[in-house]
Amino acid sequence: MKKFFVVNLLFMLSLNLLIKSFWILGIDRSVQNALPSGEYGVYYALLNFSYLFNIILDFGINNFNNKTIAQNTFLLKKYFARILPLKLILAGVYIVAVFVVALIGGYKSRAFNMLMWLCLFQILTYFLTYFRSNISGLLLFKTDSILSILDKSLTIIFCSILLWTSFLKEDFKVEYFVYVQVLSIFISCVVALAICLTKTGFIKLVWNKAFMLAILKYGFPFALLSLLMSFYNRIDSVFLERLLDDNGFAAGVYASGFRLVDSANMVSYLFSVILLPFFAKLIKDSKLLPTDFVGEKNKNIKDIIKISFHLLLVLSMGFVLVSFLYSNELMTLLYNKNIEESAEVYRILCFCFIPVSTTYIFGTLLTANGSMKKLNIVAACGMVMNIVLNIILVPKYQQNGSAVSSLVSQVVTAILQVWIAIRIFNISFNAKYVTKIISFVLCITLMSYLVYNVELMWGYRIVITLTVIIILAFVFKVFSIKDITTFVTTGLKDKK
Repeated sequence: MKKFFVVNLLFMLSLNLLIKSFWILGIDRSVQNALPSGEYGVYYALLNFSYLFNIILDFGINNFNNKTIAQNTFLLKKYFARILPLKLILAGVYIVAVFVVALIGGYKSRAFNMLMWLCLFQILTYFLTYFRSNISGLLLFKTDSILSILDKSLTIIFCSILLWTSFLKEDFKVEYFVYVQVLSIFISCVVALAICLTKTGFIKLVWNKAFMLAILKYGFPFALLSLLMSFYNRIDSVFLERLLDDNGFAAGVYASGFRLVDSANMVSYLFSVILLPFFAKLIKDSKLLPTDFVGEKNKNIKDIIKISFHLLLVLSMGFVLVSFLYSNELMTLLYNKNIEESAEVYRILCFCFIPVSTTYIFGTLLTANGSMKKLNIVAACGMVMNIVLNIILVPKYQQNGSAVSSLVSQVVTAILQVWIAIRIFNISFNAKYVTKIISFVLCITLMSYLVYNVELMWGYRIVITLTVIIILAFVFKVFSIKDITTFVTTGLKDKK
């Protein structure tokens, strides 16, 4: 099970790093550079506004379905026929809710038009996520990995034609970017649905009111968690666009600083995509939970937690150190305007990757265990803290104030989740292990700073820094050559 997990994780990471990194750093960045300063900021704020209502589209169904199908594959056809009608009803409710709140919020006609297309994009995205939850629930991770990058691959192709050819006879507009994303996600939905139908066979939609109410009741804790997390993860740009009269400038700068962080968060999210069905299945099979990272109880779960923690530790520290030290250089490489402002907000936001990575491990473990009440209390604390801090800091410090609000909220929620997981699962860290991790972090921080002061081109210094971090990961035995050799060998055998 451990080897199966790692092989599929590496496959998914490889695909997503290749495609989604180019999407975020190539296409999304180029779109922002091609638009006036505030134009992308308005789009970004509206996109995040549409995210805030995703609780209605999902209502915890995708997490519930992923966990249930992983534990009871024979329920796939029955649930598929009954959940699809429910998703259609929720899509209608979502559209009404978004536009009612938009009217109250005073959005103008152009914003309404863009919001309509963004709503369609969100609906199709959650249908795709639902279809994928069935596929990953069946542990078909390679198929799910391909689906996870299909929409972005199509968007890259379409946007490349619009941005870098003479196809358009006029200037690029942000609306074209929205239309292309809707078309790409629609095609991906059709493909994912076709794959699901090959596993279920012919189905007849069933409008079962009792079943729908039962699913909604069961999914409510998941839905509440999604809502609360959306608020403290997505509301920053909305506050910037609504509280500041700058035509979306601050929201655009915030988006510039957040882009690389969003790209890094994608890696952490992929861990949770595979971790949730794995944890759910292993917990059901063993009926035991890990007591520590080095004990013998429930070895499969212990090993998966340890592998995930170590991988994300190295990734997050490497990302944060490079981002903080070379923020100006990175922003100059990516953008053609507002460089200093973007670098300043990026130096704050890059630290968010550490608590986000932590949340994707321990929050997923708590979700698989059904500890939803505790997770919702933590998320509520994060939401309240983020809203209060934004209201206080944004009017005075603009995008930097919003970045600080996000960082503080993420750190507090991550610490609370780790603390809850330690108490519930009796996780313990021996002194030797803690000393090793702290020493590793301090050592790579010092070495990164020393390399930063070497008289070389900044690109070479980044490569040297990342190389040193990887070498030290082996020196401190955060990584093991033996484990990596075993995983690679296993992966080759699986491909054969």
